[in-house]
Amino acid sequence: MKKSRRILSFVLCAVLTASTLAFSGCSSKANTATNNSSTAAGSAAAPAASSAASGEKKVLKVGMECAFAPYNWTQTDDSNNAIAISNSSGEYANGYDVMMAKKIADAIGYDLQIVKTEWDGLAPGVASGKLSAAIAGMSITKDRLQTVDFTDVYYKASIYALVRSDSKYASAKSVADLKGAKCTSQQNTIWYDMLKQIPQANIQPAMKNVPALIVALTSGKTEVFVTDKPTAMAAAYTNKSLVMLDFSASSDDFKASDEDVNLGIAISKSAPELKSAINEALAKINDADRDKIMQDAIKNQPAAQ
Repeated sequence: MKKSRRILSFVLCAVLTASTLAFSGCSSKANTATNNSSTAAGSAAAPAASSAASGEKKVLKVGMECAFAPYNWTQTDDSNNAIAISNSSGEYANGYDVMMAKKIADAIGYDLQIVKTEWDGLAPGVASGKLSAAIAGMSITKDRLQTVDFTDVYYKASIYALVRSDSKYASAKSVADLKGAKCTSQQNTIWYDMLKQIPQANIQPAMKNVPALIVALTSGKTEVFVTDKPTAMAAAYTNKSLVMLDFSASSDDFKASDEDVNLGIAISKSAPELKSAINEALAKINDADRDKIMQDAIKNQPAAQ
């Protein structure tokens, strides 16, 4: 979240970009929460109170990259129940985060608004009140808790490595087998921190997002991309030249704490009632339902059609 985002960018954009131009901005990411012109201001609690007073339905303004498949992505139509992106004309958001946001908004009686936001703008957007919440594959870290609050866990991710199928690392059975690899991951994520566990790792600069990382991997610029399970699954599902490496059966797996892999929904510290309402909604979505939502997200990525 750091991503595990417990964080996993947009495979669709990676696949399309790899074939047409070159973990980057997915479609257009110039619009961020800081540029969003919607009416919410101040803390997340304030807009909710004013809406209730005027008799209007409350709006849950949810920030996400819309470039982090299978958690969230951008598409050009409303197929598979996609939601229009409020600050990007003609674009729609879909994915695990969108599906969960819809369930939550329906459960707590809010209208849902998706705000396309750069990764580094998510927590500040929530803290400032420009966003009601960030549902974006974000891990619940001590650093983030300094500025925002988090709901209960909405997804638990594990750490995988992603490599090309023709790579010398494709048969790796442990972290040690990745020794000396050129490796990288997304900036400001726990994934990037995991690279230090690879012996003699040739750690390259972090990249902006998952699409850029997928392009770097498929082009041979880097050899190993460390990410979370859903992101790796989505990448391998849509690009047969990639394989994901799961070291969980080995004693030499990536060492990750609960803080690293537990993903939460970021909420303003001044919105305890919203946090409580969202936690109530989450409690009604069991693990089997969450797994089904994630599988549907992976299957419904536009590049997977």
